[in-house]
Amino acid sequence: MIHETAQIHPSAVIEEGVKIGANVTVGPFTYIAKDVEIGDGNEIMSHVVIKGPTKIGNDNRIFPYAIIGEECQDKKYNGEPTRLEIGDRNVIRESVQIHRGTVQDKGVTIVGNDNLLCVNAHIAHDVVVGNHTHIGNNSILGGHVTVGDHAGVMALSAIHPFCTVGAYSYVGGCSAVVQDVPPYVLAQGNHATPFGLNLVGLQRNGFEKPELHALRRAYKEIYRSGKTLAEVKPVLEEMAKDWPSVGLFLDMLNNTTRGIIR
Repeated sequence: MIHETAQIHPSAVIEEGVKIGANVTVGPFTYIAKDVEIGDGNEIMSHVVIKGPTKIGNDNRIFPYAIIGEECQDKKYNGEPTRLEIGDRNVIRESVQIHRGTVQDKGVTIVGNDNLLCVNAHIAHDVVVGNHTHIGNNSILGGHVTVGDHAGVMALSAIHPFCTVGAYSYVGGCSAVVQDVPPYVLAQGNHATPFGLNLVGLQRNGFEKPELHALRRAYKEIYRSGKTLAEVKPVLEEMAKDWPSVGLFLDMLNNTTRGIIR
């Protein structure tokens, strides 16, 4: 079903069964396969490929040569009907690739809202990208990676499968991340190591000085106190009573499977 207000270029190929919402534009030579649902107000430019099962929300902009919802590169994938879900107001730049999930995980790749995926970024199977993230040019999110809200992964960086990049963290360009990056942390290098808090990003997102001081104290407990992580956790638990944002550090320490960058 294609809404009457949608504008489809005559050279675009839309398979039977595709759902396209109101005020959507589809550019020349774009191909949209069956089992794709596209919400309202999306701008899909020329030479885009969208395969399914894929669901795309509202008001996204998808630039030329992006490949959305293709089957993954995992050798275990055997044609199962896994999915891709994309939220609202994302900007997906040229040649971005976003692959569907695998049945070995949750069966779905998820991209949230208000994200910027820059040129040639690769979003592998079963990845979860939160909201308001910045995924830089030629960056790679390996399978099963999670990127938290307001995080940044800069150009030419690679995130190892099953790693988590915490909320409000920042991975500098050309970095190789092989363990989890805690929330709020600035990381850089091959292999990536911590360089303090992502203060610029935190300030831009409205964190005030008292809360920044609390997060700095939490960072020092983890990285500079000489304590084991088991010894650090009770301290962070007490701090989180006054500063709930410190709780994101605790969540990372309690749930990490690969360990955190050191």
